[in-house]
Amino acid sequence: MFKPEQLKYTKEHEWIYIEGNVGTIGITEYAQGELGDIVYVDIDTALSEITNGETFGTIEAVKTVSELYAPCSGKVIEINSILADHPEMVNAEPYGDGWMVKIEISDPSQLKDLLDLDAYNTLIGQ
Repeated sequence: MFKPEQLKYTKEHEWIYIEGNVGTIGITEYAQGELGDIVYVDIDTALSEITNGETFGTIEAVKTVSELYAPCSGKVIEINSILADHPEMVNAEPYGDGWMVKIEISDPSQLKDLLDLDAYNTLIGQ
């Protein structure tokens, strides 16, 4: 389980945990709460690269579909296979087993544009 203060955030409500040159990406507690009950996570299993600011999949909730945006560019090294059968993990553990993808970060300079926890909390009005 990642701690919110360990993460960097996008204005689109994704988070990234950075360990060396590997980033684990998910959506925030706030985002999953706004979406409601998540019923499907669609990330192409053949996805090999993601590009900063571009969509890399979608999350479907009971009432809406939301796109997932890459917080930085990188080579996809793992997609969370648990979500195929258990998309509700995003609701239950957005900072744990509900992560989306792991990437090898290709341009670390892109990380400087991300928000820290205080800035993200300000964005969402907390």
